[in-house]
Amino acid sequence: MAFAIQCDRPGGPDVMQYRDVPVRDPGPGEVRVRVHAAGLNFIDVYHRTGYYPVPALPTGLGMEGAGIVDAVGPGVDRWKGGERVAYVAGPPGAYAQYHCVQADRLVQLPGDVSFEQAAAMMLKGMTVRYLLRQTYPLSADETILVHAAAGGVGLILCQWARHLGATVIGTVGSPEKAEIARAAGCTHPVLYREESVPERVREITGGAGVSVVYDSVGRDTFEQSLSCLRPRGLMVSFGQSSGAVEGFDPVLLSRNGSLYLTRPTVFDYTATREELEENAAELLKVVRDGSVAIPVKAQYPLRDAAAAHRALESRETTGSTILVVE
Repeated sequence: MAFAIQCDRPGGPDVMQYRDVPVRDPGPGEVRVRVHAAGLNFIDVYHRTGYYPVPALPTGLGMEGAGIVDAVGPGVDRWKGGERVAYVAGPPGAYAQYHCVQADRLVQLPGDVSFEQAAAMMLKGMTVRYLLRQTYPLSADETILVHAAAGGVGLILCQWARHLGATVIGTVGSPEKAEIARAAGCTHPVLYREESVPERVREITGGAGVSVVYDSVGRDTFEQSLSCLRPRGLMVSFGQSSGAVEGFDPVLLSRNGSLYLTRPTVFDYTATREELEENAAELLKVVRDGSVAIPVKAQYPLRDAAAAHRALESRETTGSTILVVE
């Protein structure tokens, strides 16, 4: 038996139960990981609430973890017991002492990257990598807008975009978060509660607008984001922390300058083993050479996962939050 977080039904943080559960043997093509740390992400909230369906109830939570290979299933020859690994993979279940994961979803974790750092960066960092390098290949002379610039993805995105030579405008909710974002490479923090974001963006860009908006907030920022783009700019909607975007008339895209809109996910950009390895390799490179730091701002014991969810949903967090598995 081992401890894990499980939910019997969709709902708020209170539906999360810290339980003693059987340790499952890995099936064909699977590896059982002894999890040392798990990442906290908004996708976990979507699974908990039922916004994103889960395969069955009760369900585990967590798509991102780091630890040691504990056992391998039939047909697995890539991995062996004792290896350090990290992963972003479904179905949910990383909030646990042991998690069975498909072998082809694991990434080798170098010895100079801690389990805590890996759990804080794999999903968020690989998301940033595809956003900046594939969804919209960013050039050094461009100006971009990043919503939630002091959040987990936001701080990585600001650093990586600065590393590529771009100018970053970022929305934040307080002067304290503005300083955190500025230190991470956000040249122009915008206090969205006090300022008109579209007006500030137009002022900063001399009326031109930005090339691309990276929007993980959703409902509260969607139309503002469209108003910040230059003609033929790209709106990247990759999350909805404020709620889902309601149906909209596509004419809005033409009215704002023949804009483009995309809704990408990390799983589509790492669908093949080759894509996963390429994405993870570049992420590990920029972290290990110091170009991008991974700020682990808060750590919670696994049993306190509900408190971590409350902090995330109330926008109290900055940077990455992880669960430490005892």
